[in-house]
Amino acid sequence: MSHLAHRVSRILALNKVKGAHSVPRFTPKVAHITTIDMSLRYLLLNQMRSIRQAGYEVCGISSPGPGAPVIEAAGIRHIPTSITRNFTPLSDLISLRRLYRVIRRENFTIVHTHNPKPGLLGQLAARMAGAPIVVNTLHGFYFHDHMAPAWRQFYIFMEKIAARCSDIILSQNSEDIETAIREGICRSEQIKLLGNGIDIKRFDCNALDQAIVAQNRAELGLPPEAPVVGFVGRLVREKGILELLQAIKIVQQHFPAVRLLIIGPVDNEKPDALTPKIAQEYGVAQLCAFTGLRHDMPELYALMDVFALPSHREGFPRSPMEASAMGVPSVATNIRGCREAVEHNRNGLLTPLGDVPALAQSIIQLLTHQEKARQMGAEGRQMAATRFDERAVFEKVKAEYRRLLLAKGFPAPDFQPVSPEML
Repeated sequence: MSHLAHRVSRILALNKVKGAHSVPRFTPKVAHITTIDMSLRYLLLNQMRSIRQAGYEVCGISSPGPGAPVIEAAGIRHIPTSITRNFTPLSDLISLRRLYRVIRRENFTIVHTHNPKPGLLGQLAARMAGAPIVVNTLHGFYFHDHMAPAWRQFYIFMEKIAARCSDIILSQNSEDIETAIREGICRSEQIKLLGNGIDIKRFDCNALDQAIVAQNRAELGLPPEAPVVGFVGRLVREKGILELLQAIKIVQQHFPAVRLLIIGPVDNEKPDALTPKIAQEYGVAQLCAFTGLRHDMPELYALMDVFALPSHREGFPRSPMEASAMGVPSVATNIRGCREAVEHNRNGLLTPLGDVPALAQSIIQLLTHQEKARQMGAEGRQMAATRFDERAVFEKVKAEYRRLLLAKGFPAPDFQPVSPEML
């Protein structure tokens, strides 16, 4: 029995001796672990808030960064612990030791990990430190069918080790569940579908100030009548940016005024990082507007006629969900993850991986057939309302926490599941 479980048992026993009938005042302590602070801020902050409001004490653990003050300002304690995002054996051992010390010191009831590296190191550290409950959200496997077989098997082996530490694995997409079982990563009863979601109230074109939208268009140098193709994501080759730059050159032959709006930071930690200079190398710099990291995403989606994500690997990408919520049709790669967010000929079009002509033709098709694009945008908004609401994800997470707490003999905060009609 872990130190924390032993302590809770003593509390329960003392209350029984005293004849107390009320549930002891025990607040489960939850840690969410990611590699970088930006994941906590942009992907998980609303989820952590929802968990805290349900009666848990919640904190985030990640490498230090500029997002930490925002996390703290939201009422979520941040514990800086350096974790690299690349395969660095010596640094990883150091990170493992640091995580172990933090988890041991803080006596977390639940350790909840995210992304491949924290999914391995965080879960190993949690088990070493005696954390009673370990949960992993699977945001997408790092391995895929197009990588070298030896590396693919290596990453599968790492996932198997991580899965041995998990009480439950919550997969964002259904295809990863099939892959996990097929590859022997985990047992079928150990993994459940979580899904992914966004704040559909924030991403609503009807809530925008059109004057701000027009101001953004002018500041970004986008001509008033120019069709705009948008991209949102980290500037790395893996996101398909090079294919998109080649495709926009083809699109320009049909739409000379077209512009490519690229929103996202340069990811210097990654070996495949790109900078805005890449547009010059491909001869399309005059067509591109690079914004870097932005916080006014709804207003920027409102500038787009088509959203494009020709990514090589995804778990369940947020950007096409956000585009759908804003009524913008998407063109995405026909890969697992993207298929969860984009249904071909419903809220967008799917194209083969690495096929530049097909990518260009899909964009041209949506720019040419504006009524079809408008219908896809309307379908996308409907999909967002029924399938991409992040609050449904939060309810599933809290339900799993409660189930695991009760199964392991811990008192759980009062929790009333919210029906889909109430979301």
